[in-house]
Amino acid sequence: MPMMPGVPERRTHSYVRHGTTSLFAALYVASGFVIGKCYERHRAAELLDFLKEIDAHVPEGLEVHTVMDNYAAHKDAQLKAWLARRPHYHIHFTPTSASWIKQVERWFAELTRKRLRRGIHTSVRQLEADIAPSSTDTTKTPKPFNG
Repeated sequence: MPMMPGVPERRTHSYVRHGTTSLFAALYVASGFVIGKCYERHRAAELLDFLKEIDAHVPEGLEVHTVMDNYAAHKDAQLKAWLARRPHYHIHFTPTSASWIKQVERWFAELTRKRLRRGIHTSVRQLEADIAPSSTDTTKTPKPFNG
């Protein structure tokens, strides 16, 4: 609903969800460089594709440490084989039932605050179009993230 002076933010009773997307994001903490990619689904195949995207951007000889939550995709045999061929990748998992505050989660929060909240998305394509500039902006002019 439109915001007006003296009137708190509100939503209509007829809000309709028009679909979802899965956003995978990687943040290089030291520089603020972000790689983000949207997927229709959230499976091992998408995770592997995203790791390949990261691998294409990582300079030779750089150690890669990733922090993942405990969803089952990391147990996939194809993913394990891909990681085994890359000893410079180190996977760390958040403890079960723990809530770790990570900088990439802060990046997600800023994305929500600046690009998505109060947005009107009538399709997944529109939602992804609003997400894309954020990862592009942080890729073109990275700076250490201080969220």
